[in-house]
Amino acid sequence: MTPQIEVENLRKTFRIAEPTHGTLGAIKGLVSRKYRTHNALNGISFSLQKGELVGYIGPNGAGKSTTVKILSGILVPESGRCKVMGLVPWEDRKKYVRKIGVVFGQRTQLWWDLPVMESFELLKNIYSIPSHAFKVRMDEMIHLMEIEPLLGTPVRQLSLGQRMRCDLVASLLHNPEILFLDEPTIGLDALSKQSLRNFVLRINRDNGVTVILTTHDMDDIEALCQRVIVIGGGCILSDGTLTQLRKRVAQEKWMIVELQESVDFPLPEGSRLLRNEGKQYWIEFDPDVLPVTEIISCIASRTTLVDILIQDPPIEEIIAHIYREIPNVSQ
Repeated sequence: MTPQIEVENLRKTFRIAEPTHGTLGAIKGLVSRKYRTHNALNGISFSLQKGELVGYIGPNGAGKSTTVKILSGILVPESGRCKVMGLVPWEDRKKYVRKIGVVFGQRTQLWWDLPVMESFELLKNIYSIPSHAFKVRMDEMIHLMEIEPLLGTPVRQLSLGQRMRCDLVASLLHNPEILFLDEPTIGLDALSKQSLRNFVLRINRDNGVTVILTTHDMDDIEALCQRVIVIGGGCILSDGTLTQLRKRVAQEKWMIVELQESVDFPLPEGSRLLRNEGKQYWIEFDPDVLPVTEIISCIASRTTLVDILIQDPPIEEIIAHIYREIPNVSQ
């Protein structure tokens, strides 16, 4: 099956002016500026099939937003090949943008002083959406995102969570085949995040929309993504499922125990205490090396166990482990 998105050996560099200090430095900077080259993308390659929901993650400066901007046709790479739905994003831009939706968490595509509905009407005209199709789509989106009370409100009066819900609707009015989400949940409260996640899952599952999600919120990744691509220093560091990502890094599990009282206790070799908060203790161990019963026996010899939970390490720990292992990854 031909991939919907094909990226091969993509490279992008930026010239960044070196800072100058003091009055003399500012005057010299007017005459002659020094620049350094930043390799935002250093030959990345990957492909996506239609209907995938992929997390694209990495530290600040890793190349996430640069990739999304190239895939959405905003930036042009220095070299490499990129085809999305058979089109080159920056060459076939007018035809291409009708097939994609983009949401940048820090920016809005809505008109700041206009009511939300008027912004939607403008987008209807920009994308030449037929009136009947627009009404059907609007009714569906308004119901799913619960934004009917917001339609008459100027965008500048919306809270961040309300604006993000409206931005997501705006990006889907023209029924795109691919949705790029760049930090869509940044700054949102827990309820708003959950609402966005449920909506993204639904359009991916029911409408077959391919979704690429960049985020620093690992809860987004665990809740949404079937596949995770990790980028650092402009290079792809890992590409696979969350399970594969965990197996690549380590086999360790976390045991979280609650004790009747806060006490010191010995731990068998092959386990280590990560931290404790009052009567709760976090212990890391490898179940292939050390049976759970041995740890429990050591603890039970000193005090009474109230509760035990065994889980995989949080995805944040897995990602941080990958970054620590790879040299020259920007933190």
